Amino acid sequence: MNDQYILGIETSCDETAAAVVKNGTVIMSNVVASQIESHKRFGGVVPEIASRHHVEQIIFVIEEAMEKANVKFSDLTGIAVTSGPGLVGALLIGVETAKTLAFAHSLPLIPVHHIAGHIYANRLVAEMEFPLVALVVSGGHTELIYMKDHGHFQVIGETRDDAAGEAYDKVARLLDLPYPGGPHIDRLAAKGQVVIDFPRAWLEDESFDFSFSGLKSAVINTVHNAHQRGVQLKPEDVAASFQDSVTEVLVKKTILAAEKFGAKQILLAGGVAANRGLRNRLSKAVEDFKHLQLIIPPLHLCTDNAAMIAAAGSVFYEKGIRADLSLNANPGLSLSRFSTEP
Repeated sequence: MNDQYILGIETSCDETAAAVVKNGTVIMSNVVASQIESHKRFGGVVPEIASRHHVEQIIFVIEEAMEKANVKFSDLTGIAVTSGPGLVGALLIGVETAKTLAFAHSLPLIPVHHIAGHIYANRLVAEMEFPLVALVVSGGHTELIYMKDHGHFQVIGETRDDAAGEAYDKVARLLDLPYPGGPHIDRLAAKGQVVIDFPRAWLEDESFDFSFSGLKSAVINTVHNAHQRGVQLKPEDVAASFQDSVTEVLVKKTILAAEKFGAKQILLAGGVAANRGLRNRLSKAVEDFKHLQLIIPPLHLCTDNAAMIAAAGSVFYEKGIRADLSLNANPGLSLSRFSTEP
């Protein structure tokens, strides 16, 4: 059987990325051009600037990925590209580039859901065993996904308002921390003490949904009220108390979901999966369940990259998923509807 080589392309937000993955599990190359410095002064991603950078960088990034992997287009099995969700202008750059390359080289075009990519970053670490539960935590997503097989995604819990990553960024701005705020909150929290009792939103019984808007408001009100009274709160204690609230809810709901669905594995995925507080708390919680295996990608596979898109693309290729040249960017693409199983 010949080896399978998938070129992955990712441009859903502010990273221009390309990678080549062999047989769905071996990273041959993984190139990422970050735009953080361009967006830092605005305190967040500016869609028009992101799209412009993608146009400028994407060809060079793809060429570098192919060169590092030591493959030619004639060696490729297919081209996988993020078709959604994300910023529509940014997505279009990747989709149109992938379509052009697929047409020019007569290669299969494989559409990939961005969140599916984050989940499949874990397959680059260890083989997935089903059934499993994936906790996806990123800037715009907080979801619990049940998978009974490859390509099957059932959303069993999602955010009802602010995603965890959004709450991190807003609290970071409150504390005058630079963009992106999440990593700075995490580092600050490691130096602080949990001395403020911020709320936990558990919602109704047995719900796996999340809500962080109330927590965000509670942090803002606490800091503003202290300032008005002339009380000096330690930023590291605010960060530690905030992070303790977020991670407790995320971890407890993930463990409950794994128990309910008889999961063999828990996967952590998404940009906030790089958070040390979350990684440590989830690792400690799983120790009490000998039948559960926890898989957490290394830090460079938690943030947006193309190796995860190629890894997911490998599975979808084997399942016969293809797109024609009418493929378009879909900023609101649903993961459940993207599932290959009913």
